[in-house]
Amino acid sequence: MRLLLGIILVVWVSGCVSIPQDVAPVDGFELNKYLGKWYEIARLDHSFERGLDNVTAEYFLRDDGGVKVINKGFLTAENRWKEAEGKAYFVRNQQEGYLKVSFFGPFYGAYIVFELDKEAYQYAFVTSYDKSYLWLLARTPVVSDELINRFIQKSRNLGFATDKLIFLKQD
Repeated sequence: MRLLLGIILVVWVSGCVSIPQDVAPVDGFELNKYLGKWYEIARLDHSFERGLDNVTAEYFLRDDGGVKVINKGFLTAENRWKEAEGKAYFVRNQQEGYLKVSFFGPFYGAYIVFELDKEAYQYAFVTSYDKSYLWLLARTPVVSDELINRFIQKSRNLGFATDKLIFLKQD
């Protein structure tokens, strides 16, 4: 019975770092260019960010070669800031926008950059292990309508529920 439970746990945990069908992580990823502050422009709703605006994600290099992640957002209903610290590591290699991230204990979820402004690293389209997770991140709190439309179109073509996107206040 313990062996079966162990196998189920391994399959469940590894499933959380898988890549959704038809989504491909970017190649040529450069972590040093990706480090720093990003603003969350749009996302699909999920419990751990529900009700948050002014959401940012900051990425720092860790001593062990991983990435320190600090997510911060303002919970309007409670008039307070909410912050979570995590860690991330590359899944296959450092040139691929495919990492696993953890905000609690030994449990990891996929962090997949599937489009990126590779020249200036000004925007990123990000998902996780299934298509219920989707983010548009940018280096600035406001982006062009052209970028938003590109994000929506590409995400819709990949099967994301773009009609359920939330566009955040960044003030």
